[in-house]
Amino acid sequence: MTSSTQVLVTGAAGFIGFHLSRKLLENGVNVVGIDNLNEYYDVTLKKSRLTLLQDYKTFSFRILDLKDKVSLDALFEEHLFESVVNLAAQAGVRYSLTNPYAYLDSNLVGFLNLLEACRRVPPRHLVYASSSSVYGGNRKMPFSVHDNVDHPLALYAASKKANELMAHAYSNLYQLPTTGLRFFTVYGPYGRPDMALFLFTKAILEGKPIDVYNFGKMKRDFTYIDDIVDGIIKVIPHVPGGKKEWDALHPDPASSFAPYRIFNIGNNKPITLLHFIEVLEKKLEIKAIKNFLPLQQGDVEETFADITDLEKETGFSPSIGIERGIENFVNWFREYYKINRK
Repeated sequence: MTSSTQVLVTGAAGFIGFHLSRKLLENGVNVVGIDNLNEYYDVTLKKSRLTLLQDYKTFSFRILDLKDKVSLDALFEEHLFESVVNLAAQAGVRYSLTNPYAYLDSNLVGFLNLLEACRRVPPRHLVYASSSSVYGGNRKMPFSVHDNVDHPLALYAASKKANELMAHAYSNLYQLPTTGLRFFTVYGPYGRPDMALFLFTKAILEGKPIDVYNFGKMKRDFTYIDDIVDGIIKVIPHVPGGKKEWDALHPDPASSFAPYRIFNIGNNKPITLLHFIEVLEKKLEIKAIKNFLPLQQGDVEETFADITDLEKETGFSPSIGIERGIENFVNWFREYYKINRK
């Protein structure tokens, strides 16, 4: 990517979208960011992220919802994007249990509008966020992109699997190069307030109990935000082409005869939730009050990313472990919310 390159980042005021946009801008790339600034969580945090991005002269932003097809089409006609990274979505497994229609609007209708815009004014590459949640009922570890993912445990997971299927259809029909990235439990500074690390840190500092699901025995492949961003940036220039050796009698879910593929992005080192909390307690220098609860509906017991394909294709290698990652988050949290050490 050169200084004249224009990249569209949807969900630019979100956690991953903000960090990706900032890194691209630091690399001299022109970034157009869009976000609907919805109230799923604290809009003030989203605006704080945007304020940092707007310090860059090569960043432009507009409030735009992917459901607004007319405005989205006009944006594509105006900018002729070289690459598009779609990080706009209604997130959250548990939220999908009580607000299912939010996922239809954002993750399905919005993504279809984006695919249509890419069909009309094709970018060189569409990279979009999927999720480790698509593995659902799978129990074979580590999770491989070459395994079928047909047993989602929540609507959020089903909507992400639907995105992968929709992308494949457009890759086939219109030769639109698409890459889906299955993110594994992303954490770090400016993270989402509905995620465990944010919730735990806030509660522990306030002396309140934390809810520890599955009695702390669940495992997650916690992945630091800088590693996620590094993976995305490495993927953007690797535009997929159709695989000539793709075998229709033994179809590989991760690739296709069309210009389509799927990658996992994870740390490749799952840890128990209890160990995660222990590290957080150490960094905060405060013991948590733990409220142990059973596994929640829609949750999976373990995630573990097989990142072999991404390593081979792009040279991706996660470098930030849980100790350093949590320490970085705690330092940011104290500074952002002006919380002094005791």
